[in-house]
Amino acid sequence: MCMSDSLEPTLVPDNTADPSDARRDLPARAAQTTPDNPWPLHMLSHKLNGYIAQCSPTWVEGQIIELNKRARVTYLTLRDVNEEVSVPVTLFAQETARLSSDLERGQRVVVQLKPDFWVKTGRLSMLGHDIRPVGLGTMLERIEKLRQQLAAEGLFEAHHKKALPVLPHRIGLITGRDSDAEKDVIRNATLRWPSVEFEIREVAVQGVHALRQVTEALQELDGRDDVDLIVIARGGGSMEDLLPFSEEALVRAVFAAETPVVSAIGHEADSPLLDFVADLRASTPTDAAKRIVPDVEEERLRVAQARVYLQRSVEQLIERESYALEQLRSRPALAQPDSTLLQREEDIDRLRSRGFAAAQFQINRASDVVFQLKARVRALSPQHTLERGYTLTQKADGTLVKDAAVLEPGEQIVVRAAHGSAEATVSATYSSNISTSE
Repeated sequence: MCMSDSLEPTLVPDNTADPSDARRDLPARAAQTTPDNPWPLHMLSHKLNGYIAQCSPTWVEGQIIELNKRARVTYLTLRDVNEEVSVPVTLFAQETARLSSDLERGQRVVVQLKPDFWVKTGRLSMLGHDIRPVGLGTMLERIEKLRQQLAAEGLFEAHHKKALPVLPHRIGLITGRDSDAEKDVIRNATLRWPSVEFEIREVAVQGVHALRQVTEALQELDGRDDVDLIVIARGGGSMEDLLPFSEEALVRAVFAAETPVVSAIGHEADSPLLDFVADLRASTPTDAAKRIVPDVEEERLRVAQARVYLQRSVEQLIERESYALEQLRSRPALAQPDSTLLQREEDIDRLRSRGFAAAQFQINRASDVVFQLKARVRALSPQHTLERGYTLTQKADGTLVKDAAVLEPGEQIVVRAAHGSAEATVSATYSSNISTSE
C-alpha cells in the first residue's frame, strides 16, 4: 500500500513546529533520537502523517459488521471474509450518495481505502472511496471459479470420499444455536435409532464469524476419537447467508478431516461448495438424519427376516443331510453288511478252486512231460540196450573195448550184461568179418 517500506519517514515541512525547537538540533531520523535528545511529540505525529500520506489507495473486499450512519458521515467496520481482522472505515456523504441502495450489516463490499493519520489525536483511520456492494452475480462467478479450481486439484474426486459408518455411536453435529436444523437432525435421528448420541457444537452459521467458528468446531470434533461422524447442518437461506459454506478455507478443512463429514446445508436447490467435498451430501437436515443412522424398526424387521431365513436354511440343511444319510443307510453295504462279506467269501472260494485246478493242471502236464522225457532217456540209455541182449566189454582198467584187435590173448576182460557182469580171459581175437562167440 505504501510507497516505502522503511520505518524512517521522509522529512516534510512542519509549519506548526514550536519556535523553541529551533534552539536545539533535532535528529533528522527516528533511529537517531536518544533520551538526551528526543523528538517533540508533535514532530512524531507530523512525520507519521507525512509517511502515511505517501501510501497508495488500495482496493479491498470485506464484510460490513458494524454500521453507523450520520448526517454527513457514515462510519462502518469492515471485516475480512476469512480471518478475524477488521478495520474502521469512514465514508463521506458524497461516497454513499452514489449508491443505488443503502448499505446493510453483513453485506459484502469492495471499497478503495486510503489510510489517514489524525495528527492531533494520533488516530489512524481508513477513508473509503467508491464503495461497491458485491452483487449476487459476482459472488456466483467467484464461487464457480473456486469450484473449478478445487475440482482441478482433485478435492471433489469420488475416491477421496470416506464411507460412513453403518451404525455411528456418537455423531458430531455442527449447527446454529437453537436452530430448527439442530432439532430436525436430533429428533429424526433419535426416532430412527434411540440410542444414538450427539456431540453438539452450536456456532454461527451465517455472518462474519460463521467461517471461523464452523472450521474450528470441525477441527475439534475431528480430533476426538469417540466421534464417528460429523454433520454440518443449516436450514435454508439466501445466497449471502450460505456464503460461508462455499469458502475455500472450510472446503479444505473438510477435505483434510479424517472423520467422515455429511453436508446438510439449506434445501434441495442449495448447493454450496461444501456439498461437493463432503463425504455425503444430504438435501436437508432431515434427510441427513435419515441417512446417517439406520431405522431401528427396519433393522428389527431385517433381523426377523434373517432369523426366519437362517432357520429355514438350517431346517433345509438338516432335511437334506437326513435324506442323504437315509440313502446311505439304505445301501446294501450298510443295510446288510454280511452280504458283502459272503460275496467276497464266495469270490475267494472260487478263486482258490480255480487256483487249485490250475496248479493241478500244471502239475499233471509237467508230470506227462517228465514221463515222456524219462521214456526217451530210458530208450537212449545203455541199460536199455543191454536189456535187449547186448553186452559191454571192458578191459581190466575199465576201458571200453570197441575193437577186438586191441585185446591180447590171455588178457583179462569184464563182460557186462543187463543184469550182472562176468570176468573172462581172451583166448583169441578175430577180425570183424568173422562171426565168433565167446
